[in-house]
Amino acid sequence: MLRFLRIRNLAVIESVEVEFDAGFNVLTGETGAGKSILVEAVGLLLGARASADLVRTGETQATIEAIFEQQSGGELVVRRELTSQGRSRSFINGALATAAALRDLSARLVELHGQHEHQALLDPLTHLALVDEYADLTSSAGRVAGAWASVRGLREQLERSRMDGREKAARLDLIAFQLGEIEKASPKPGEDDELLAIRQVLGNAERVHRLCEESYATLYESDGAVLGGLAGVWKRVGELAGIDPQFSPYVDARDGIKSQLEDLAFFLRSYSEGVDASPARLQQVEDRLALLERIKHKYGPTLQDAIDKGAALARERDLLTGGGERTEDLQKELLAATDRYLAEARQLSKARRKAAVRFAQELEALLADLAMARTRFEVRFNAGELAPEAWSERGIDDAEFYVSPNPGEDLRPMTRIVSGGELSRIMLALKTLAVADAAGKTLIFDEVDAGIGGRVADVVGAKLRALGNRFQVLCITHLAQIAAQGSTQFQIEKTVRGQRTVTTVVRLEGDGRVDEIARMMGGAAVTEQVRAGARELLAGGELLARKPGPADPAKASGESERRKRKSQASH
Repeated sequence: MLRFLRIRNLAVIESVEVEFDAGFNVLTGETGAGKSILVEAVGLLLGARASADLVRTGETQATIEAIFEQQSGGELVVRRELTSQGRSRSFINGALATAAALRDLSARLVELHGQHEHQALLDPLTHLALVDEYADLTSSAGRVAGAWASVRGLREQLERSRMDGREKAARLDLIAFQLGEIEKASPKPGEDDELLAIRQVLGNAERVHRLCEESYATLYESDGAVLGGLAGVWKRVGELAGIDPQFSPYVDARDGIKSQLEDLAFFLRSYSEGVDASPARLQQVEDRLALLERIKHKYGPTLQDAIDKGAALARERDLLTGGGERTEDLQKELLAATDRYLAEARQLSKARRKAAVRFAQELEALLADLAMARTRFEVRFNAGELAPEAWSERGIDDAEFYVSPNPGEDLRPMTRIVSGGELSRIMLALKTLAVADAAGKTLIFDEVDAGIGGRVADVVGAKLRALGNRFQVLCITHLAQIAAQGSTQFQIEKTVRGQRTVTTVVRLEGDGRVDEIARMMGGAAVTEQVRAGARELLAGGELLARKPGPADPAKASGESERRKRKSQASH
């Protein structure tokens, strides 16, 4: 769960700190105030591609930090720094982390549904993945994708092994040149991130020395050193503990505090001594970084990609110089890899088709809750296995969602018949199904209310509030009916200070929340009558929030049964 978010110098945001609650958090404000920038900040924090244009004009660096509360009760601190030169560094609990590590983290912590994700539903290529997610088949789908990668790689190797002499010689020359460049650079995984961190320290070496020495002296060496004065402090606290037991825990912790401060003092001294501030060392780091950047530019985009490219080139060189015997081995390997792929893909296909029936039934029930009571839904697959030339990492299936939102109408491809409001509700229903077992996640919805209003907004708000009973939900909305159902509301506002645009985030309580709901209802002309309507909306939201939710025994039983069916589908 996302507990705390801090943003510095990102786009129009100069400095923002937000503490989110559990449940249904709503973020509101005028169009263009910067609401979606908060969503983008979370995306960046969890591995999205960064751009130098995102750094606030006139600043050298943007910083995004967050504290996530884990299921175990512990905290996870994630930070990302973007520079105006386009560079990026990430940290997890203070340690440098790769973009891949952040993306892995995001899959466990957050599901982010942006403004344009509705349109992604219109692409049939996304439909199989949603069925897999619903039925807990993502690991099986991953095995199919891995098996397909092996088949595809072996096919390519076999094709290259059959080159004629002239083609083979030309290819070997190119491999020798490219592999020579990579091997000469001899890059190591994560080396560029490590060197960037070292350069940061060396570029501030004088300041680092000064800060370390001053801190060490304050703790250990100066006349009024902290460690020297602690004995007197603990003596007084001990006397206080004899008077009031509330001080006893601090007395018990004194040895640990002293040990930590001593460790810090010695680390400050050794760290300062270990910083090589010579211009030669800094130049050495700069030269190495420049070389790695050239390698990444030619064989990347990341350093790991360049390393993987070198390994692939070495394998291809060995293949091309191995002769006919190696070709026969490849043919055998390809046949075995194809058999493994088909076994995995057929098992996945069977599970998908079985789960798709339940998926459609449950989606229809959810859509009924979202004022689409007579909607019919179906997942349609290809009649049989796809032909070998159509196999892919997705398996031997093609699938597409068919829907009929109106009685008497035939089922048709979803891309051809749904309105914007219907698509928003289908997306919400799909995501409600997909995350049903993702305990501890934060779900972020950016303008899920696109194309809806009136009574439908009430039911969408109720569905989001119900989701908030199981997960932390963050939702950007322009509709008062949805905002009024939030357990916590934040207002995002854009102002101009000293000829600079500044975005602020304020937690709303009491009359402040009434005024914001009234603005959403009546626009600029907020009258007492509109405020009365806002109070009525908020009172209705609080009343609904007090009603029994998914934790009711009956509903909990239904949810348990659905999870049981999902578990059976994955075996």
